[in-house]
Amino acid sequence: MTVSDRWLLPDGVEDILPPLAGRIESLRRDVMDTCQRWGYQLVIPPLIEYLESLFTGTGHDLELQTFKLTDQLTGRMMGVRADMTPQAARIDAHTLGQDGITRLCYAGHVLHTRPRHMLTGRTPIQAGCELFGSASEAADMEVISLMLETLRVAGLPRIHLDLAHVSIYESLIGEADFDRDTEAAIFDAMARKSVPELDELLGGCPAGSSGAHLRELARVSGGPEALAGARRVLQGASDNLDAALDQLGRVSDMLGRDYPEVSFGFDFCELRGYNYHTGLVFAAYVPGHGDSVAKGGRYDAIGSDFGRARPATGFSLDIRALVSLGERLVRKSGAVWAPADDDPALEGVISGLRMTETVVRALPEDNGVDPAARGCDRKLVKQGGQWVVEKLG
Repeated sequence: MTVSDRWLLPDGVEDILPPLAGRIESLRRDVMDTCQRWGYQLVIPPLIEYLESLFTGTGHDLELQTFKLTDQLTGRMMGVRADMTPQAARIDAHTLGQDGITRLCYAGHVLHTRPRHMLTGRTPIQAGCELFGSASEAADMEVISLMLETLRVAGLPRIHLDLAHVSIYESLIGEADFDRDTEAAIFDAMARKSVPELDELLGGCPAGSSGAHLRELARVSGGPEALAGARRVLQGASDNLDAALDQLGRVSDMLGRDYPEVSFGFDFCELRGYNYHTGLVFAAYVPGHGDSVAKGGRYDAIGSDFGRARPATGFSLDIRALVSLGERLVRKSGAVWAPADDDPALEGVISGLRMTETVVRALPEDNGVDPAARGCDRKLVKQGGQWVVEKLG
């Protein structure tokens, strides 16, 4: 490796420099403060864990995103976290072991083998909230409301929310009883919203069958009117499908009442997180950006793998991506320039100012440097034997 190569970083990995680093940290603090004001307690999970814990209940997708290494102490395989949701589930089920409702929030770097989309790179700063111990619809609505509040804090101008329900696809594919290869092909075509492929795969299914329902459902998506379309397609189907559609209707009514500024719709081909989500799922989008900026849903099955089955719902987002997309105003607070003077009284003044202010102390090498170049808008000067702060220029 040459000297010129030593500064290179891997693709998708970046240094975050001033002033962007300050904007990211400011938003991280505000998001966490918002979550804690809603009663969510902060946890800081470890960066690495044994693979069994990281992959619990999450399916194959997360495994593909996880860097793996061997623990030199035990010889067991470990992974660098690619998602903090399973860690929160482990903390709730095993580490805390509390009865009743538990609300947890977190923020920190995760590492991905490949970038999920253009804005993330491979080292997103994930933040999120998880609510354990309630299977109620009120819990789902609380999590959606909190997610929308964090996006408001991030300064996103317009938000569109897509709603879906995992049990709709799950029920239909289970009733159809396809072989494994056909089921995998249907899942792939549904996830890509490829109607021609679904027509080919399901074209032979008789009218009114589960396969026919799947084929017709792939054509139903859009705004509030899409829910009525799904009801027509699934008319006469099983009761649990009616229950899922009814829940989507109630959630959309809540959104229309409490968040009139948020547009929403339904996507019945949304299978993101199908491997571990068990009910209502949701994703937030902003105009001009094709990938979701926040997402979440219900996942009642993960905790059982830790020995304690707990209903759960939550959401997560990428702080770094939100800073890139948002129009959030960050108040710029200038600093005070303190000269390189050995007056003992100056030390006391600097210490007092640093309780509430940023003070940059000049070093001998700063002789002749413009304090404004160090981010200062004021300076300490000696007047009548006293150190006072005055504005620059």
